[in-house]
Amino acid sequence: MENLIFSLNATVPIFLTMILGFVFRKVGLMDEEFTNKANKFVFQAALPALLFSDLSQANFLDVWNGTFVAYCALTTIACIVITILISCLWKDKSIQGEFVQGAYRSSAAILGIAFIQNIYGTSGMAPLMIIASVPIYNIMAVTVLAFLKPERDRLDGALIKKTLKGIVTNPIILGILAGVIWSGFKLPCPPILIKTVDNLGKLATPLGLMAMGAAFDVKKAFGKIKPAVTATVLKLVVWCAVFLPIAVMLGFRQEELIAILVMLGSATTVSSYVMARNMGHEGVLASSIVMLTTFFSGFTLTFWLYLLRSMGMI
Repeated sequence: MENLIFSLNATVPIFLTMILGFVFRKVGLMDEEFTNKANKFVFQAALPALLFSDLSQANFLDVWNGTFVAYCALTTIACIVITILISCLWKDKSIQGEFVQGAYRSSAAILGIAFIQNIYGTSGMAPLMIIASVPIYNIMAVTVLAFLKPERDRLDGALIKKTLKGIVTNPIILGILAGVIWSGFKLPCPPILIKTVDNLGKLATPLGLMAMGAAFDVKKAFGKIKPAVTATVLKLVVWCAVFLPIAVMLGFRQEELIAILVMLGSATTVSSYVMARNMGHEGVLASSIVMLTTFFSGFTLTFWLYLLRSMGMI
């Protein structure tokens, strides 16, 4: 029951914050112009600050485990490749980009550390999981969203060059790169700077959630319910069912398994919607996937956690 309550406490407030944005739009507190500017602010400032803050302060070098990092990275890539293949089955090719990133991107950085700290009292293996998976999450998300735009041009040298330039200059990628360099070289960070960056980063989740809720179109969402449900099942059930047993067979236990569980089966990150909207996609499917995975992850994560505990793995 405690695990269920924790999961609900971690996910339900996120869902309700999105509902607040939807309500604020209906009563006139948030209009389309404000919503678009909020999305742009989160994408270009708040979200990069959040990623920089998480990675720059992660002491992953002190607990480095090459096998664990390799497993997280390879598993993430495998999920992405499988999702891309599945996305080719949809007749509406304009939703491919949103479907792909929605079905594999987890709230690893935000939920991962909180989940592990709640169980073990420390961040455990979360920093290693973050450094192994989150950069791949974001780099591949930028790549997928760039190449699978709804009105994409013919694939040629100019398009590839433009896409690569967009990836290199993407604020999300720059935030990750700065955080990794800062942590790797153990650069000093004055408390004033840390608190300022943290304050900016804290705006990413609530503001992004409300902007997403404000832009949510119920009619359009129900029109894309099949791909949204498919992505949700992949995100919360299939990846865990396939890759958790492999992790157990490889000998991962305790904090390692919890970190892998969060990487595989936590709700789709809010930034997937923010990035989709800011890279030429409609965002309706992305927001639908975030809402569905957020709502149901409290129950599915609890189930997987209970199963691992029952088997004596954690």
